[in-house]
Amino acid sequence: MTGGISFLLTPDADEARRLLEEELARPPYVEAQPTIFERILAEVLRAIGGLLDGVGGLAPGPGTLVLALGAVLIIIVAVVLIRPRLNARGRKQESAVFDDDATHSADHHRARAAARAADRDWNGAVAEVLRAVIRSAEERLVVADQPGRTATEAAAQLGAVFPPLSADVAWLAEVFNETHYGSGTASGDVYRRAAGIDAHLSSERPSAPAGTTAPAAPQ
Repeated sequence: MTGGISFLLTPDADEARRLLEEELARPPYVEAQPTIFERILAEVLRAIGGLLDGVGGLAPGPGTLVLALGAVLIIIVAVVLIRPRLNARGRKQESAVFDDDATHSADHHRARAAARAADRDWNGAVAEVLRAVIRSAEERLVVADQPGRTATEAAAQLGAVFPPLSADVAWLAEVFNETHYGSGTASGDVYRRAAGIDAHLSSERPSAPAGTTAPAAPQ
């Protein structure tokens, strides 16, 4: 069982109440804005906690054991139902790939990527590679200059004009999202693969998406 809870096979009332209080006090539950269902569930859990307070001083018996096991079961149900929503909140909302309004060349971002890689800042290095990929495509007039473009949007646009590399670009965007907005951590191998995608895209001839006119010459 995840979440830092260690269940006893036959917890008494005090142990069940402690487990209940510890689970509800965890930061994700405190920070998450509850839904109506979660508020109702919290009230049920509090009611059970009150019952446990009432029987905490009684001698162990079948009734207290059933109540304690019931409380533990409801905690398990609460974790299963609520945890996916809490995990979804763990990632920041995806925003623009470029953090500021300044416009730098693709080579500028590649140099920044190399510098961060030299410092073993793999997350920063991968972010700069993606920025180089997008800026390079803009410089080649393969995609339009689009302020506020997200990594996911960039991957969709680049994948449409570079179909053979669409999976690679989608992977790069996902790595960017996981390491820039989530809790993911890149590595030297991830950076080298990202840099290889950048080099491949730079030499790849774009294909026109459906409904557009293909470039007259390689860009």
